[in-house]
Amino acid sequence: MFPAKYRRVVFDDHVDDVLKEVCLDIEKRYQVKFLEIGTDKDHVHFLVQSVPTYSVTKMVTMIKSLTAREILKRCPQVKKQLWGGEFWTDSYFTTTVGKHGNEDTYNR
Repeated sequence: MFPAKYRRVVFDDHVDDVLKEVCLDIEKRYQVKFLEIGTDKDHVHFLVQSVPTYSVTKMVTMIKSLTAREILKRCPQVKKQLWGGEFWTDSYFTTTVGKHGNEDTYNR
């Protein structure tokens, strides 16, 4: 889960579409697959599948930097909402799932 900077409500339909386009472009260049992308006005939930050689930190850094750069470039109104600053907060929440786990294992 990645919150937008200052928890600003920045995810409208256009920003949502741009985010999804950028994620599809990321899939083409990196060993990452976005299984689900869900926006909720001021934050995004990603379900991402990747190779074991990518650490969680590496994936988060890559996704945050590439999506922020493209959203701020393609959606100038967002840059104004965020006072020309950063797109994402420094925080995020992640959890991992392995091949031998299932929903019951991780929802306790």
